[in-house]
Amino acid sequence: MRVKTILMAAAVLLAATQLAQAEDTIRIATEGAYPPFNYVDTDGSLKGLDVDIAKALCEEMKAKCTIVQQEWDGMIPALTAKKFDAIVASMSITEERKKKIDFSNKYYVQPLSIGVPKDSKITAVTPEAMKGKTIGAQGSTTQADYAEDHFGKAGAEVKLYPSNDEATADLQNGRLDAMITDKFVLVDWLNKAGKDCCKLLGDVPNTVTEVGIGLRQGDPLKEKFNAAIDAIVKDGTYTKITRKYFPFDIY
Repeated sequence: MRVKTILMAAAVLLAATQLAQAEDTIRIATEGAYPPFNYVDTDGSLKGLDVDIAKALCEEMKAKCTIVQQEWDGMIPALTAKKFDAIVASMSITEERKKKIDFSNKYYVQPLSIGVPKDSKITAVTPEAMKGKTIGAQGSTTQADYAEDHFGKAGAEVKLYPSNDEATADLQNGRLDAMITDKFVLVDWLNKAGKDCCKLLGDVPNTVTEVGIGLRQGDPLKEKFNAAIDAIVKDGTYTKITRKYFPFDIY
């Protein structure tokens, strides 16, 4: 009887320990469809600048972390439902999103840009130039909001996609006259697609946004992430990571 009691107590202790370890683990979500910031490698692992930054921040915080994949459209609802603890997925800090979640300080900034086919007759990044054209963007993003608010109201057809990859595929295959997305993502894709495909038309004026880590409102993790961001920027870790992807400063 005593042996059975001891075994049961040991089992309870093990379960409690495992639960405590799980609660101590910071669960970080990224999209996995936004190269070079986050993507799924050929071996099935998540890679990209967002992933490298997340790992560096966890190391700086001396925290155990797991990184999981989450579709973009469900990212904020899944965070608030506590399916994970943080979003490191190139999410722009906007007033609308801040009504639902909190953000860390920025970990990079970038403008929106327009990509067009190489033989495009579009010559300007203006609503007037997009009138009558079909322009693509990933849904539930700042670029989608901009396209609908500026180009759509000026007479363009705005086509939204579940992922950025699907939008670039339609641009490459001639089903779009233009697409709007984050500049660094667009430049990376254009370099891979080749000169025979498409070209950068230009940056969209007044669209530089800060990108931060999404967190639940009131979560004390915010201060820990902020301190870790400051630390990796100060000690050179941040520059070392970003130079793997871009030859210029993105902070």
